[in-house]
Amino acid sequence: MNSAALSLAGETLIALPSGALHWPAKGVLVVSDLHLGKSERMARRGGALLPPYETIETLTRLAGDIEATRPATVLCLGDSFDDLLAAEAIEDAHRDTIRRLQAGRQWVWIEGNHDPGPLDLGGTHRAEVRLGALVFRHIAEDGSPPGEISGHYHPKARVRSARRPCFLTDGRRLILPAYGTYTGGLDWTTPVLRRLFADSATAYLTGSRVLAVPVPRAA
Repeated sequence: MNSAALSLAGETLIALPSGALHWPAKGVLVVSDLHLGKSERMARRGGALLPPYETIETLTRLAGDIEATRPATVLCLGDSFDDLLAAEAIEDAHRDTIRRLQAGRQWVWIEGNHDPGPLDLGGTHRAEVRLGALVFRHIAEDGSPPGEISGHYHPKARVRSARRPCFLTDGRRLILPAYGTYTGGLDWTTPVLRRLFADSATAYLTGSRVLAVPVPRAA
């Protein structure tokens, strides 16, 4: 099996190789940090010119996860777009793809630091979402009770010579990897990440299959 089951606040969640999270009992699919339109934003601001294919690649991967899991609800945990102008500039073909993915299901855009305002792309816009014992938000909050699921940090694990995006959890909270194609990330031992988790934290590395690896203890 390529995915991996993990437990959070008494709920069984499935980490998918793509970096998406599936909650089968509730029919929920969760993705974070799509950063759609990053190549457009960088070109607009005079940055590096990147091939403008990240949006279609990210949406194609998301379509595959939706087809595989058939969720009733899709939660996007913020920074779905690289900024609000990137959301406005998205091509009509990509708008149509998003509408097709939204059809017949609840779709929630949770606000991020890159896209804090409402998006004119269907679905609903929320600061955070609470479902049962779980709370979904963009950035982890200090002192949050067990059951918090967030994104923002783009965690990556280094195993041997490879760096792979990863889920991070200690059974109390869970941080998702960035789902977008053009996204960097923070090393799993970075202090800002490490302080959020107990020493017993586990990383679930994405790739062709999900691999569970203990997070190195803080120095």
